[in-house]
Amino acid sequence: MDKACEFQLGDDGSFEVTDDVLQTFWDKGYILIRGLLDKEELTKVKEVIESPEVLKFQYGRPDKSGKEPKLILWQHPGEDVTGMVARCHKVAGTCDKLLGGEVYHYHTKLVTKEPYIGGTFEWHQDYGYWYKYGCVFPDMFVSVAVDQCKKANGCLQLLSGSHKCGRIDHTIVAHQTGADVDRVKELQGRLPRVHAELDAGDALFFHCNVLHTSSDNTSADIRRALILAYNRKSNNPGPHQKHPGYRPIKQVSDDAVRRCTNMTDFEGKDFWIVEPQI
Repeated sequence: MDKACEFQLGDDGSFEVTDDVLQTFWDKGYILIRGLLDKEELTKVKEVIESPEVLKFQYGRPDKSGKEPKLILWQHPGEDVTGMVARCHKVAGTCDKLLGGEVYHYHTKLVTKEPYIGGTFEWHQDYGYWYKYGCVFPDMFVSVAVDQCKKANGCLQLLSGSHKCGRIDHTIVAHQTGADVDRVKELQGRLPRVHAELDAGDALFFHCNVLHTSSDNTSADIRRALILAYNRKSNNPGPHQKHPGYRPIKQVSDDAVRRCTNMTDFEGKDFWIVEPQI
């Protein structure tokens, strides 16, 4: 990880988007905030995502080898602890400033790579498929590490600066959406590959035209990440929507995750229900 892309919260637990932060984001396509969530906040997040009422919505996306990364997706943040993560100033407010305008919650995914069997995600841009969902412009994702993310358990890998290439054609690879293989190979020869090795609670903010992948989990350690997607209000999707159109985020203070006691009421989150593939 490029140390120039790493930043810290302030002493008061907030995050300031300085000119340096902004320049780094648009130059590299990403920034890393160390310790975005502390141990107490992570404990609360884990309690929610390990609930049977959340896990029942989990589904797999097999890679070419048949291994499966698992996902749970919901459309709206809600009022539980994970909703407070999505709505707090240090996350949603940071996205506002990085993108230069009001954002709204587009969706959230919990990605899980189980020990030894958690599969690969092919090289792709998130705008590779957002484009087909009616979004005219690319916006951004925030990946919050729930567990330590390292090479052995399939951490995120990205091509630094690849957001400047524009959108690349995507096709279905196995059961996943993948970027054009030849173009990816060419860019790999020109741009540095970054392994986003994160400690639990670190957060990677990245432009959704950044090419990224992750390998399978070959370790005994689970790897989970909360992937929060944000879209600008001005980028409200056209008629081919798959995720929600603009709905204002009721942003909350940065201590809202710690203060939240709602671990069980998921009303209004609108979980995706994916039928088993036969």
